[in-house]
Parts: sequence; C-alpha cells; structure tokens
Amino acid sequence: MAAYTGTGDGDPTGEEPDGPTKKLDAVPYAPEGEPGGASDEEPGPALDGGIRRDEAVRAAVEQGLVGPATPIIGLLDITGIRASAAALRAAFDAVTAPGTPVLHAFAVKATPLVPVLRLLHREDIGAEVASPGELALARAAGVPPARTVLDSPAKTPAELREALALGIAVNADNPQELARLDALVRSASTRSPIGIRVNPQVGGGSIGALSTATATSKFGVALRDEGAREWVVRAYLDRPWLTRLHAHSGSQGMPLELMARAAAETYGLAEEINERAGRRQIDTLDIGGGLPVNFGSDAHTPTYEEYARLLAETVPGLFDGRYGLVTEFGRSLLAKHGVVLARVEYAKSAGGRAIAVTHAGVQVAARTVYAPKSWPLRVAAYDTKGRPKAGPDVVQDVAGPACFAGDLLAEGRSMPLLEQGDYAAALDTGAYYFAHHYAYNSLARPGIYGFGPDGAGGVRFAVVRTPQTLDEIVAESGGAHAGSLTDLF
Repeated sequence: MAAYTGTGDGDPTGEEPDGPTKKLDAVPYAPEGEPGGASDEEPGPALDGGIRRDEAVRAAVEQGLVGPATPIIGLLDITGIRASAAALRAAFDAVTAPGTPVLHAFAVKATPLVPVLRLLHREDIGAEVASPGELALARAAGVPPARTVLDSPAKTPAELREALALGIAVNADNPQELARLDALVRSASTRSPIGIRVNPQVGGGSIGALSTATATSKFGVALRDEGAREWVVRAYLDRPWLTRLHAHSGSQGMPLELMARAAAETYGLAEEINERAGRRQIDTLDIGGGLPVNFGSDAHTPTYEEYARLLAETVPGLFDGRYGLVTEFGRSLLAKHGVVLARVEYAKSAGGRAIAVTHAGVQVAARTVYAPKSWPLRVAAYDTKGRPKAGPDVVQDVAGPACFAGDLLAEGRSMPLLEQGDYAAALDTGAYYFAHHYAYNSLARPGIYGFGPDGAGGVRFAVVRTPQTLDEIVAESGGAHAGSLTDLF
C-alpha cells in the first residue's frame, strides 16, 4: 500500500453532489388572515415565533428603532433562540446514556456576535471557532476554554500555540498540521483534547459549495484515498495524546440519512483505532453540525429530535456512554430567529413589474442575491406602522440599494403590494445574514437588536450591535492614511 501524504486526488467514485434596552407597550396579535397572524393551526413554536415577530416589527416601528432616518435593522428573537438551545439539549439527552459528557458547541461563524455567544453560553452551549477573530469573540463572551473547540483548515502555528496554552480542544485537519502539533506538544504540556478531522467521503448535498463530505472536499483527511485510513490509525497508535475523532458532514441541503451515515463511518473508525490500541484511546467523538434549515415556512424542520433519533437508530454505539460527544450546530440554532427589516424607500415599476426599492440587499444577504436558487428567502410585507400588510397578492420584485441590477432579495414574488414607507422583512436571517456584512457601495452595517417580553405584556429591545457610522467606514477604509500614496511616491 502506498504511503499516505495527504496530497491525493481523492476517490473518483465518491459522490459529488447585555446592552441598553427600550421598553415598549404591548402589541396586539395580528388579525386572522394577515401574515403571521392567527390561523387554524394549533399553537406551537412556529406559530408563536410568527406572532412574536409581528409584535417586534410593530414595536420597532412605533419606538423609532427603524424609520426614515434608520431604514434597516436586524432583529433577534431571544425567546426563540433559547427554545432552540433547549430543544437541542433535550434531543440528545433523550438518546444519550446518563452521565455521558456532551458538549454542544455553537459554530460561531453562523452568527459572530458577542451578546449572542454569551446568551448561548448561558443556555449551556459552547463555541466552535475557526479563526483568531472567532476565538476572540468567544472569549469576550465569556465562553471558557474547556467549552471551546478550534477547527479550521488553515491554522497557523501561533493559533495552535494559543489554543494549546489555553486548553482549547483542537481538531487537526491534515498531516502537516499534525506535524506542527507534534512539535508543540513536545515543547510544552497542554490540557487540550486533540483529535484529527476526517472526511468520510459519503457524498454531497444539493449545494455543492457547502458540501464537506465529497470525494474532493478541502476539509480533513479523506478516508477513502489510498492509504489514508491506515495513516489515520497509525497516527493515533503513535500518539497516545490523540483522544478525539472529528467529522463534519452536515450542511444546508444535506440529507439527514447521509449525515447519519457519515457519523456511522466515524464511529466505525474510532472502534477500529481503539481495538488496535487495545484500550479506549479515543474517548470523544465530534460529529459536527450542519442540520439543514427550512427556509420555506415558519416550521422548524427537520428537528434536532428527528436527527438525534436517526443517529441513535443508525449508530447506537455512539450514545451508549463509551464516548463523550461534541456537536457543532450553527445555522439551525439561529436562522429561524432573525429578521432583517428594511424600509421601502421607493415603489416603482418597470416592464409592468412592480419594484419595491429597499435598504436590504447584497450587503446583508450576499448568498441570496448571488445564488437565489440555493438561498431563497421569504419576505413578509408590513405597512408604514409595522403591521402585517393585507391586500391581494401582486407579483413584484424586492430590491436592495446596491448599484447593480441583480441586487434583489426576491424576484417575481407574489405578496401584498409594497408601497413607499412600508417595510419588507427578510425572514429566517438569524444566521449568515446581517452578521456577515458585505461592504458593497460602502453601505453601513445595520444595528441589531434582540427582543423579548418585558414582563408586562410588552416587548423589550436590547442593543446587540450599534449601527456602523460614516466615520467608522472612513476609518476602516484607510482614512488615517489618506496621504500615504500621494506623499510618499
């Protein structure tokens, strides 16, 4: 068998595809028939979330958080976030042997906001970080090193050294990184649990750019490449300090069955390594995250409960107490609980098509604007007072402010006609949207506010991130060095 170097071409048969608050008066529920209002559905998390959203939008308009002078904001449903964290914990608790160590680590890249990370920490959710910046955010939020996991395909020696000094768990991505860890472990003791990330190469989902378990994925050691599996086994046998095994195969568009198969492959490899070691060297399995999110309605599907049950049926040994467990969910914890709310600056028409020109476009929804088929967003219409808008559906475009024709949140969408001064709400944007600003046209980052009950039947807002100022844009764009090119050359 050829020696494995981590430079193979892959298996050609593999499948490819707490801040200041503003207290607000109670807001009545929307009438039956209006978006997000009462319906014949039984009360539940999805319906409750729609009601809370409608109340928050109306309250934000009434209190001036959004309006002519501040035409775009982000809103986060704190009650919904806490409910998702509780659902995640309960789902895995239900299938895991009592006393099993379980760490649910939030993928910080999904919503890299310090107040959000602190909220999740208070809800017993740790942090999975993939850069020095994300680690700094997690530390600022108070997430302890023992509840932090460092992943990344391009860790520098300095990043690895810092993680080991702090005692943060590290998953090595490749043989060269493991060689760096060899030297660091020899030079200084560490409390860090260390493992290797593997790619089970089980196949991809419907969005190729997000699929991490294809034959040629850039992540981890590709197990089906010639010599790779044996290299992984030997790496563990030669290093008693390697005690974890990691694989992340989930992503938006990935079938749950494929995710479960990847977990089973990872579990099987851990069993093989432990058997050959003659002891339980691997004591923890990190199965990643990537639970898909339903962007088509308020329903939370698939659920953590469905996924945990499928995992328990597919690979029961994962939960029998012999292995600690780490998960790294991100989008599924936050997406359904965020709204980008933007004022309609102008309403016009072109070629017989109604167009609502808003302040939410590519700068807050780059994925949707550039890949609308993969990342369609629901857009809800609210009137000038922030109430769900009624009226006949009209086919229209919801456009953003950026200077290119494709800057559209929605194209050819049937919904109540948006008029000047109304509000368009991009739903399910709590992850990978308003916290991932794209500075096209030097558009400012919007302010973000968390909302929840005030204890008296009303709504309370808390600042999560203040709006970016023009001075900050100038400073970020080299304002302090305005003369550097003209004065020195």
